[in-house]
Amino acid sequence: MNIEENKKSAIAFYQMAYDGNPKQAVEQYVGDEYIQHNPDVANGTQGFTDYFERMQAEYPEKSIEFVRCIGEGDLVSLHTHQTWPGNDQYITMDFFRFDASGKIIEHWDAIQQIPKESANPNTMY
Repeated sequence: MNIEENKKSAIAFYQMAYDGNPKQAVEQYVGDEYIQHNPDVANGTQGFTDYFERMQAEYPEKSIEFVRCIGEGDLVSLHTHQTWPGNDQYITMDFFRFDASGKIIEHWDAIQQIPKESANPNTMY
């Protein structure tokens, strides 16, 4: 298990899917199964592909910044800052589990919209 390679793969996988190429992302980075824990996305690779194709069609101007990437054992976590049309901004924290061959096989995430006002001066990223 190569944590540094898995970290690079997690970022490349997410960037590729986010940019509108989820089928290629699945072919290149996903293993024999893909267990999805986000309740808005169907389980498996087809659910993943359908979701990201729909997001690309509906919101082609969205952008993503990878703020942090942390790896431990067979897990990689990404902390992102996403900007959507109308300057609608979100923070995500995604966790990917890798198999022994360095392929992604499971995903969890938490998504939070950045509020217009905050009780402190710190960013969420």
